[in-house]
Amino acid sequence: MTTYREAGVDIEAGNRAVALMRAAVQATYTPAVLAGIGAFGGLFDAAALQTMTAPVLVASTDGVGTKVKVAAQMQRFDTIGADLVNHCVNDILVQGGRPLFFLDYIAASRLAPAEVAAVVTGMADACRAVGCVLLGGETAEMPGVYQAGEFDVAGTIVGVVERSRIVDGRDVQVGDVLMGLPSNGLHTNGFSLARRVLAGLDWAAPHPELGAGRSIGDALLAVHRCYLPEVERLWAAGVVIEAMAHITGGGLLDNVPRSLPAGLGAGIEAGAWPAPPIFELIRRLGEVPDDDMFRTFNMGVGMVIVVAPDAVAAVRQVLGADAYIIGRVMPWSGAGPRVIIA
Repeated sequence: MTTYREAGVDIEAGNRAVALMRAAVQATYTPAVLAGIGAFGGLFDAAALQTMTAPVLVASTDGVGTKVKVAAQMQRFDTIGADLVNHCVNDILVQGGRPLFFLDYIAASRLAPAEVAAVVTGMADACRAVGCVLLGGETAEMPGVYQAGEFDVAGTIVGVVERSRIVDGRDVQVGDVLMGLPSNGLHTNGFSLARRVLAGLDWAAPHPELGAGRSIGDALLAVHRCYLPEVERLWAAGVVIEAMAHITGGGLLDNVPRSLPAGLGAGIEAGAWPAPPIFELIRRLGEVPDDDMFRTFNMGVGMVIVVAPDAVAAVRQVLGADAYIIGRVMPWSGAGPRVIIA
């Protein structure tokens, strides 16, 4: 006789994980939650949207790439969930969206209840910080699909924006200013390259080039920043943000064009902002070409906002040193690079 558990799937482990994460998940609930953890589907009351003139839902799905391998190697599972939520929040933020609810998916070769609960608790903490409900999720034990000790996470976020306040770049003009909001590290992109370059080094010991007693593991696992608080402060101050770009895979070179209307590109001044030292460490040890660095990593800029020149002072007044002028909008003929970094 062969059991499901002997085949590599432990249903009780999944149940234990749910029991461990339940309180953290329920801490994200608001009166809008009509059915949550344990139900076949999450129910979210949309009645509050009736106070809006023309509500538009905005949704995004993403993962954290091979950053999960760093978490597994370092045996630190409490940050990867926050990475996922913050990444998704930023993705809908660029169109003006504010989060309503989040759904997660975790798959592993073997479900370790404490590790799964740590990942989901990180998601719940990040959700609660931005007023987002962790409405539901799925955990899957998949022996034979994932190697021993490996796992993956993905998430879907749903938010809302007033139709008249959708940020779509339509008003961007030549001469508008690109301002960069700083990242604290790789966020959730470029880890395949980083892991290859840094393989064989001690990731647990403090590294002299990273400062403040930080290890390589610390630098790699720095939690993806959420830019909703900063952007909401700008909106509250009356700053008109004409476009935004979340700097993820593809870096500044590929993501800035996604925020610009046809016929426009951007010139960016390299070195106009400080970058976390982990980037220089990767570049030096791997002898990585500059173009590859800028197309793989955020290089110290996690979010770009585009504003009119007369709005720069207001941005600086609200965010202070946490905003850098990194470039300007330029005409683009349709030929050649749309973003030039020089």
